[in-house]
Amino acid sequence: MTEKSQLIEGRTGPWEIVLGLEVHAQVASNAKLFSGAAVGAGAGPNTQVSLVDAAMPGMLPVINRHCVEQAVKTGLGLKAQINLKSHFDRKNYFYPDLPQGYQISQYKHPIVGEGEVIVEHDDGSTFTVRIERLHLEQDAAKLLHDQDPNATYVDLNRAGTALMEIVSMPDMRSSEEAAAYVKKLRTILVYLGTCDGDMEKGNLRADVNVSVCRPGAYEKFRETGSFSHLGTRCEIKNVNSYRYIQQAIEYEARRQIEILEDGGKIDQETRLFDPTKNETRSMRSKEEAHDYRYFPDPDLLPLDLDPAWVKAIEATLPELPDAKKARLQSQYGLTAYDAQVLITEQARADFYEAAAKGRDAKLTANWVTNDLAARLTAGGLDIADSPIKPDGVAELVQLIEEGVVSSKIAKDVFERMWAGEGRAREVVEKQGLQQVSDTGALDAIIDRLIAGNPGQAAQVKDKPQAIGWFVGQVMKETGGKANPGVINQLLRAKLGVE
Repeated sequence: MTEKSQLIEGRTGPWEIVLGLEVHAQVASNAKLFSGAAVGAGAGPNTQVSLVDAAMPGMLPVINRHCVEQAVKTGLGLKAQINLKSHFDRKNYFYPDLPQGYQISQYKHPIVGEGEVIVEHDDGSTFTVRIERLHLEQDAAKLLHDQDPNATYVDLNRAGTALMEIVSMPDMRSSEEAAAYVKKLRTILVYLGTCDGDMEKGNLRADVNVSVCRPGAYEKFRETGSFSHLGTRCEIKNVNSYRYIQQAIEYEARRQIEILEDGGKIDQETRLFDPTKNETRSMRSKEEAHDYRYFPDPDLLPLDLDPAWVKAIEATLPELPDAKKARLQSQYGLTAYDAQVLITEQARADFYEAAAKGRDAKLTANWVTNDLAARLTAGGLDIADSPIKPDGVAELVQLIEEGVVSSKIAKDVFERMWAGEGRAREVVEKQGLQQVSDTGALDAIIDRLIAGNPGQAAQVKDKPQAIGWFVGQVMKETGGKANPGVINQLLRAKLGVE
C-alpha cells in the first residue's frame, strides 16, 4: 500500500496537504428515518412532509428499520465493526432549515465503528483510507433564496431524510487521492444498493477537512496518533463533484500556506466552495462538539441489534468491487487496469461478463471499455440504455475471431450497429464487408504490385519492415477488406523474407 503526498512549494519551503473527509450518503429508502413520509426528488415543495418532519408539538420519531439495515449493510461492505448497541443523540443548533431546532444524529455510540477502504491510484498502486465511523442522522430542510427578492422560503421535503455520515481518518495526501476515495466509496455504496450515489442531486456529498503541514510532520502523527503534529484544519461543506473536491482542496491548501508564510494562524472554521470563482469562503467558525450540547434523544430507545440479524444481512451482500476485480483478473485473464475500469460501474461489469461468455476475454474488454464506453459518454447514456446489447458485442467479437472482418472493418460495423442498421453479421452481409482471405484473389494483386514496384521489392530484402508499404497498398486496393495476416504471409513468401 502506498501513500503519495502532494508537495506544494511555498516561499519558505515545501508543504504537504493532509485530508480527511466526511461523506454524507442519502440512504436508499422509500421513507424517512423517523417518519413514514415519502422520499424522492422532483416532488412539489412541502409535499413530502409528515407532522414529525415539521416538528409539530407532541410528534414522536419512530425509527425506520430499513434505514438501520442499510447502515449495517454499508458497514459490512466497508469491512467495519458493527456496534450491536448504539443510540441517537440530539445535536442542538438553530438554523432556519432545521424545524426541530436540533438534529437527531449519533455521537459517542455510532452504529458502525472502524473500517477501511482500499483505493486505487491512476497508476494501479493502492492506498488505504481508514474509516473512523459511520453514523445515521436526519437531513435538514432546504432554503430557497431565489423565489422572492425579499424573502427566503423553506422546503421541508428533505427534512428527516436518512443520511449515513461516513467519517474517514486524515489518510489522504493529495486532491487526487481525495477524489479517488470518494469515487471508490460511491462505487461500493452503489454495489450495496444502500445509496444511489447521485451527486448532482446531492444524494452523495462530501465535507472536506483540509490542513497543511511541513514534510515529516504527518509521519509523526501516524507514529504517535497525536493531532498536535498536524496543522489546524478547515472544513469545506457540501462539495458534490469529484472536480469540485479537487479544486476546493487545491485552493484551500494554497490559502492556508499563504497565511502561515505571512506569519498568521489558521482559524478552525467551516467554509464553502464557490465553483464559479474557484475559491473557498468563510461560512462560520467551526463549532466543537460541546457547542452542540449533545445528549441522548429522550424519545428514542437505544438500538440493540441481534447478532443473528446482522449475520443474515451479511449473507445478502453482493460481490463487492475489490472481490469482483480480483475475480475478473483470475477468471478472464484481464489486466488490473482493464478489471478496474470494468468494476467502476456494476452495470458495466455485468454487461462485460454477459458479452464475454465463450469469446476472447481481452478483445471483449477492449470493445466494452473503449468503443462502447466512448459512444455512451458522447451520447450521455448509461450502459443499460445502450442500443448495442451484450450479445451484439459478443457477435461482433466472434466475427473478428473467425476472421470474417478485420479489427478496422469491425469499427465500421460497430458504428452501423449503433445507428440501428442491424446486428453485426447482418450488417457485414448487407454491406459486403467480409474480409478477403482468398489467397487466389490476393495473389494476383500482390504479383501485380511487386512487378510494378521492383525498387520497393528489392528494398524489402535489406529492410524487412519495408514490407509494410506493400501491405498498405493491398489494403488500399481491397478497400481495407483484405486479411492482414494472409497478406503478410503471401508477401513474405514472394519477397523471400524470413
